[in-house]
Amino acid sequence: MRVISGFLKGRNILGYTLDGTRPTMDRVKESLFGIIQSYVNDSICLDLFAGSGSLGIEAISNGAKKCYFVDKSIDAIKVLNKNLNDFNIENKTKVIKSDYTNALDHFKNNKIKFDIIFLDPPYKMHILNDIINKIIEKNLINNGGIIICEFDTEYLDKNIKNLELIKQKKYGSTYLYIYKNCCKI
Repeated sequence: MRVISGFLKGRNILGYTLDGTRPTMDRVKESLFGIIQSYVNDSICLDLFAGSGSLGIEAISNGAKKCYFVDKSIDAIKVLNKNLNDFNIENKTKVIKSDYTNALDHFKNNKIKFDIIFLDPPYKMHILNDIINKIIEKNLINNGGIIICEFDTEYLDKNIKNLELIKQKKYGSTYLYIYKNCCKI
């Protein structure tokens, strides 16, 4: 697993074999960042099920201003912190050990909103609809911001409340949906 583009391009990301994680395939990540490139520069990002931090690190490498990384696994947090330290990007990051529900409450309580939210939970959980609804209810996505969902068999609506599905792709058994917040919520 490596950084695909940006100033960290080619650097190896530790954590490919981290228990309980399923890292985004390089070809999926490369395609994703090609699609969202115009949203990344100077953005505030959230990598909600961060694991090794691959998606958030890629965002920082491509010009994101800051990325919040959330994971509930202590092992994932250790690997994530090592990656951030090795890449010398800790000043652009905030790592939170938490489950997604408490993390979303934390962001609401601290009035933190995002331009890009990466949602790549364990596929077997089937919780994307719940997470997206919580993000909308808590007003955590900026107007014009995007939510990226990676999943396999879960069903997601094309349009959810004020979000519009602007891109969908399939890579083998993996689906990638990108929603844009088209209205102020």
